[in-house]
Amino acid sequence: MMKELGYAVVTGASAGIGMFLAEGLAQRGYPLVLVARREERLKQLAERLKQRYNVECQVVACDVSRIEECQRLMSVIETLEVDIFINNAGFGDCSPFIKGDLQKELDMVDVNVKAVHTLTKLILQKMQKTDRGYILNIASSAGLIPAGPYMATYYATKAYVTSLTQGIAQELREAKSRIYIGCVCPGPVDTEFNAVANVEFSLPGISAEYCAQYSLKKMFQKKTVIIPTFTMKLALFGVRLLPRKWYVAITARQQKKKLNRG
Repeated sequence: MMKELGYAVVTGASAGIGMFLAEGLAQRGYPLVLVARREERLKQLAERLKQRYNVECQVVACDVSRIEECQRLMSVIETLEVDIFINNAGFGDCSPFIKGDLQKELDMVDVNVKAVHTLTKLILQKMQKTDRGYILNIASSAGLIPAGPYMATYYATKAYVTSLTQGIAQELREAKSRIYIGCVCPGPVDTEFNAVANVEFSLPGISAEYCAQYSLKKMFQKKTVIIPTFTMKLALFGVRLLPRKWYVAITARQQKKKLNRG
């Protein structure tokens, strides 16, 4: 007799990659806990997924930039059997560091670093009780590059996510745990991120739907670092070949093209 699927929790589920991750999981029959700040959008998504895929969808309006809100989310799912937890909430900004908005940068650290760290630890402790489950952190190709001038804070936050994830993954392997953790490191993706980050990408982006479906496929294959496109894999290969200062200088030139002067 097949075991019923446990819940899949997706933060930042109201738009972009998070929305398509939720839909991809609904297609696979997972009951969902949808998390984001925008409750009305979550309710609309939940209703659509219920109608289309006949799955249970719970909505949790939550600002993960606040640690107490992360803890509240965990209390909501405390009694649920969670099979999948996806840390998708995050945002960026593009400007010279000296001119950047300090509060926006600190908020970025709260969402991209503190929330991911907190929720990863708490869900891992929950999953350890049954020694099963999937944790997927949505990072960025920025997290695999030495530094990102003109998006310095964003690159630094995503480096934290990729490093944290790979470190935990090795610990789990050495413990012979059945719990999986991995991170997704896409290049440009066509989402609301671009407007929030004040960028215009110099390279064409992939669709959020493709990124989500590819990420889920590789997650179930237990790939630790997931890079959705061959072009980005090729670009990241250069990190191994070039001196770090050269690669950072090249990145700076690319980042300047993203600055939205409009």
